[in-house]
Amino acid sequence: MAAAGGRGWFRALALGVSFLKCLLIPAYYSTDFEVHRNWLAITHNLPLSQWYYEATSEWTLDYPPFFAWFEYALSHIAKYFDPKMLVIENLNYTSRATIFFQRFSVIFTDILFIYAVRECCRCVDGKRAAKDILEKPTFILAVLLLWNFGLLIVDHIHFQYNGFLFGLMLLSVARLCQKRYLEGALLFAVLLHFKHIYVYVAPAYGIYLLRSYCFTANNADGSLKWRSFSLLHVTLLGLIVCLVSALSLGPFIVLGQLSQVISRLFPFKRGLCHAYWAPNFWALYNAMDKALTIFGLRCNFLDPTKIPKASMTGGLVQEFQHTVLPSVTPLATLICTFISILPSVFCLWFKPQGPRGFLQCLVLCALSSFMFGWHVHEKAILLAILPLSLLSVQRAKDAGIYLILTTTGHFSLFPLLFTPPELPIKILLMLLFTVYSFSSLKSLFRRERPLLNWLETIYLVQLVPLEIFCEFIFPLTPWKRHFPFIPLLMTSVYCALGVTYAWLKLYVSVLTERISVRQKAE
Repeated sequence: MAAAGGRGWFRALALGVSFLKCLLIPAYYSTDFEVHRNWLAITHNLPLSQWYYEATSEWTLDYPPFFAWFEYALSHIAKYFDPKMLVIENLNYTSRATIFFQRFSVIFTDILFIYAVRECCRCVDGKRAAKDILEKPTFILAVLLLWNFGLLIVDHIHFQYNGFLFGLMLLSVARLCQKRYLEGALLFAVLLHFKHIYVYVAPAYGIYLLRSYCFTANNADGSLKWRSFSLLHVTLLGLIVCLVSALSLGPFIVLGQLSQVISRLFPFKRGLCHAYWAPNFWALYNAMDKALTIFGLRCNFLDPTKIPKASMTGGLVQEFQHTVLPSVTPLATLICTFISILPSVFCLWFKPQGPRGFLQCLVLCALSSFMFGWHVHEKAILLAILPLSLLSVQRAKDAGIYLILTTTGHFSLFPLLFTPPELPIKILLMLLFTVYSFSSLKSLFRRERPLLNWLETIYLVQLVPLEIFCEFIFPLTPWKRHFPFIPLLMTSVYCALGVTYAWLKLYVSVLTERISVRQKAE
């Protein structure tokens, strides 16, 4: 493909963002830095049988076995930088060598992400011809993925390995778009055993593979030809899943530790929400409970002595009870998530639209899980933003939804970086990425209707005064001492409105979309 094959501009984008990542090495890093240092020490020093029992640090190993082996492999390189970082008892240990190793390990493993982005660019429909390379969908997509603001600050400032993991996911998406189904299934199965959060999008993979690979033909009207079912294809997919699972979990099953591993992977005692509320349905639910509590106290409907302290906004990971509204259990969130995913899965089965339909279902599964899941991390919004990038360069309707979701979702990540030196960095990077997203997509679809209506534009513009209040005005007020949680609450609730709106708008788009005759024939 000529559109995707220009290696010069892609190499320049990849090298440019890698250089920026190097510049961010001295920046603030979160407790996740110590989490991964501890996992290096655990896997390096202890036998396999103790990996999921070790609890010297509060940051116990709670990722699937493949990621533990990944840390094990890194530890054998880490010992040449600073062997002290591999001592389990050296809690919160940081040295210059440790920082350099940890940072460069993230940058180096991002090579897989870069390769996956290149493969995704090859899958983009090249019908929109453009003389200027800057206006080609493949170029815009490469920038939206490689220079994604959220991924930059979460991995290369806050500190995590999401780039490497999203590389596996995007590569599996690319392989499915290329009709290399077994490779795509293998990559996704491996990904699940690196980080189990990707189980959120497993229904999209399962239904798409069943519909497109296990059933090999459709009728003339687009309905499924049941006689085309391939037992061989189902067997091959089953073998891939079983072999990958056996390789990952087999040793722990032999040791009789499967239940221990699962208890670490799914710690339901951590509470409904993370340290601060992710901008989802439960943020709105919690805010409503707070508002009703205040109203009830002022109207003497509630007994002040029976109301628990404000633990929801304390910045701690813990269980809490709602005051007025019913308290939410893990089972309730599971049911809500399942119900919210069902329509997208049905659409993928009954209204097949090829790779685009798969991507729409994948994004909706990710967003639905983000909206209603238990103990959702604010960083999980990237699970929807990145695959939506592929849709944004293909249709104006999806581009508008992308702009709402990415701007709101990225802004909701601001509280992750709360130290003063990072304030100008996050604001500048967010501005650059957002301005590019709007300008490039507007240019790409300039012959079509505006990407956003006036109400959506007003909502996004209001993020500016919200940031000014949270970062500059609120710290100067007396409220900071008595109500320190207000900026987090305002950010989460306001962004939750935008994320919810984008979720609903994408759902309406998918449910009301008609299938063309050509798509039915496919």
